[in-house]
Amino acid sequence: MASIGEISPRDKRTQAQMDELLRAEGIRRDKNLDYSCGVFDEDGALIAAGSSFKNTLRCLAVSSAHRGEGLMNQVVSHLLEKQTERGNSHVFLYTKAKNDRIFRDLGFYEIARVEGELVFMENRRDGFARYLKGLEKTRREGKSAAVVMNANPFTLGHRRLIERAAAENDALHLFLLSEEAGPIPFAVRKRLVREGIADLSNVILHDSGPYIISSATFPSYFLRDEDAAILAHAKLDLAVFEKIAAALGVTERWAGEEKSSHVTALYNETMAAELPGMGVAFRTVPRLELRGEIVSASSVRQAIHDGELEKAAFMLPESSLRYFESAEAEPVVKAIRAMDEARHY
Repeated sequence: MASIGEISPRDKRTQAQMDELLRAEGIRRDKNLDYSCGVFDEDGALIAAGSSFKNTLRCLAVSSAHRGEGLMNQVVSHLLEKQTERGNSHVFLYTKAKNDRIFRDLGFYEIARVEGELVFMENRRDGFARYLKGLEKTRREGKSAAVVMNANPFTLGHRRLIERAAAENDALHLFLLSEEAGPIPFAVRKRLVREGIADLSNVILHDSGPYIISSATFPSYFLRDEDAAILAHAKLDLAVFEKIAAALGVTERWAGEEKSSHVTALYNETMAAELPGMGVAFRTVPRLELRGEIVSASSVRQAIHDGELEKAAFMLPESSLRYFESAEAEPVVKAIRAMDEARHY
């Protein structure tokens, strides 16, 4: 009789079985996983598997020889039990478009899709609708724009982008990525942004919540290569954003120009191509240069990593600099200095 249980990260043999099962089903192991489980047959062979990262389900697969046996139901039920133990009642998953019916039957509802490629789903029938309804309460009269940023940390470059967009619109909806995907906690990033834009009265700051995620945690395990993952994430983000823009009456999305980051450059190209068809103009602002250097959060992180904050101090608003020079920032500074790679994470 088949049994289900955790796949320990230390169990190299079963981990190898999981990789083999995923490959057979056209899936690569996701780089972000914090729990895995498997269904084993009477001989101990792995015949189904699934994983999670925070409150998202990932890398779900059933051996082709055992389809129709209800194994996916077992895997998803087990993972949902673990989510309940973690205190997560709101759970998300990403799946190939051809498999969405399987997860509809397991109690998941579509949020957005990239036609023929992937579907973003949640286990609450009205989750996204309630999120949009909440956003509608912040809708303003007149011309509105939106900016999405990580601000890791908030720099004068971010400030310039926000200033430009706010100056040309009656309202600017600023979405700050709220997931913990880097060395600087969200609470700190939000505080530095709030302090850095305190004088801009027409900027409305929003937590991105679970519906806008960063490329750092976007699941790409079912996509063929890195560029395909970047493009799929951009298209999915825009499918979600189209509904957000409609709720807020947003007619422009602003972003900083990007020449050095392949990921951001591809993302911007996709926005330039897709947004006009949604009735949203795409506007870019050249990167801010000071003292002959391009201002960037990655340069600030690198300076902190190297114990040379003073070399990047000119890139920071006074409020951000004051924070990083304070004793309060010591745990964050320590975390950045402990990173192998501070520029990219």
